[in-house]
Amino acid sequence: MFALPRWQMVDRMPQRLEVIYSILFLIFWTFVGIFGYKLLEGWSFMDGLYMSFITLTTIGYTEVDDLSDGGRIFTILYAVIGIGSFGFVTYRWARILVAGAVIRKRRLLKKIRNMKDHYIICGYGRVGVEVTSALLRAHKPLVVLDKDKEVADHLNGKGIDSVAGDAVNDQALHAVGITHARGLIILLPDDAQTVYVTLVAREINPDLFILARASDAVSRRRILQAGASQVISPVQVGAQRMAQVILRPHVEQFMSNVLQAEDLGLGMEQVIVEAQSALDGKTLREVDFRNAWETIVIAIMKKAGQKMHFYPQPDDRIEQGDTLIVLGSVDKIDKLTAEGCQRQVK
Repeated sequence: MFALPRWQMVDRMPQRLEVIYSILFLIFWTFVGIFGYKLLEGWSFMDGLYMSFITLTTIGYTEVDDLSDGGRIFTILYAVIGIGSFGFVTYRWARILVAGAVIRKRRLLKKIRNMKDHYIICGYGRVGVEVTSALLRAHKPLVVLDKDKEVADHLNGKGIDSVAGDAVNDQALHAVGITHARGLIILLPDDAQTVYVTLVAREINPDLFILARASDAVSRRRILQAGASQVISPVQVGAQRMAQVILRPHVEQFMSNVLQAEDLGLGMEQVIVEAQSALDGKTLREVDFRNAWETIVIAIMKKAGQKMHFYPQPDDRIEQGDTLIVLGSVDKIDKLTAEGCQRQVK
């Protein structure tokens, strides 16, 4: 599918050497023209350089002065050899550049095909920029899918894996490794397209965590019915946030600090308790998260799909499959995860 043409399979080093030698020959041939016109026509160095340049590049601007018969014969011979060399260099450079772009794209697609448990961001608008930045700060592997090729090229230039393609195209989703992805974040401006991409993505990868953006409540319901794991309306969230600032400014300040905990050296994480781990079967009092790992258990979700219980009590028992929402320093949470829990990703 991604096989290169035979001329692109050739070792590129000999091609580059050919171009280098040709450029050196063009420089030499330019000086031949300069001194040839100086000897035959008595022109200055600049006049000879100008005449040599317009001859080699076939620009054909006005000649410096009328040529003698000897000068005309010299120009004919000079153009026959020089124009061919100039064309060869131009052609070779074009082939090398095209081959380089194809090879870089081939390597990128191969890298993405080998990725696992990564996140796919469909649409790199204003929201996509913020989501991408947040995932990069968290050191999460990701691929951006945007139909604007300039956007994809810009991101690849910054070291962010990106593919140019339309998310409504099945091939584009496969190109960004949807079958092995951990999560899909759909940030398309059209809700109808979001519904379609959700349906296709859910069919391709039934276990995929799909987070989508919706413009209103009706679209949110339809996207959820299409198979999205969660749907967020930026307008609704923004309005609720603004109301919270007015009605409960101190609560809002606290929530802002929690959401930006990483800036304070803290982290909020959700972890799932493994069977026969150091936490399985013990109460919060027995585990003593505060002293053992310097973390706080904010909430517990008993088994998958059940309601979340806030204000956990010291005698609440932790069991296999329970989800713990913990707040603490990042390194302590990592230690907690390594000793008894596995990070939950959806």
